[in-house]
Amino acid sequence: MQTADDVLIRESIREPERFAPLFDRHADAVHRYLARRIGESADDLLAETFLVAFRRRAAYQPTQLDVRPWLFGIATNVLRRHVRQEGRRYRALARVGWSEPGPYADDPPDDRLDAQALRAELAAALAALKPADRDVLLLVAWAQLSYAEIAATLDIPIGTVRSRLNRARRLTRAALTSLEEDR
Repeated sequence: MQTADDVLIRESIREPERFAPLFDRHADAVHRYLARRIGESADDLLAETFLVAFRRRAAYQPTQLDVRPWLFGIATNVLRRHVRQEGRRYRALARVGWSEPGPYADDPPDDRLDAQALRAELAAALAALKPADRDVLLLVAWAQLSYAEIAATLDIPIGTVRSRLNRARRLTRAALTSLEEDR
């Protein structure tokens, strides 16, 4: 039987090596999220995310949710330091488009085909969003977190998650519809 994440965190305070299974369990999901957001810098940001988590493990407050929201919250905060780079990346992708499968290659084929058709437009729409709205949208779309998990991740009320997600979806949809009508 697998030891619960919150137990591993608690045990790792006295035995630091007990933190390693958390990395093994959650690094792939956090890396995918970061890679989609920032590209090649994801490896560095993943390392920084788990370093921050390790350093702050004594302050971890278990909730009825698992440890993922805590880790995604740290990853999002680490990412915020790199927001300028992310914005530049989306603007560049809007100009030239994505040319290789990238970190979303595991997605179902139909999703990849739909995404490939709108890559430049989607990148431009994402670049135009406020960072807080983009965070919520991408935590739903790419990290597949629930509203409750996103609220815990970003330390905001669930109603704020809903309003940011609604706004992000509305603005993204409007940007994509506007571009489609211009064609």
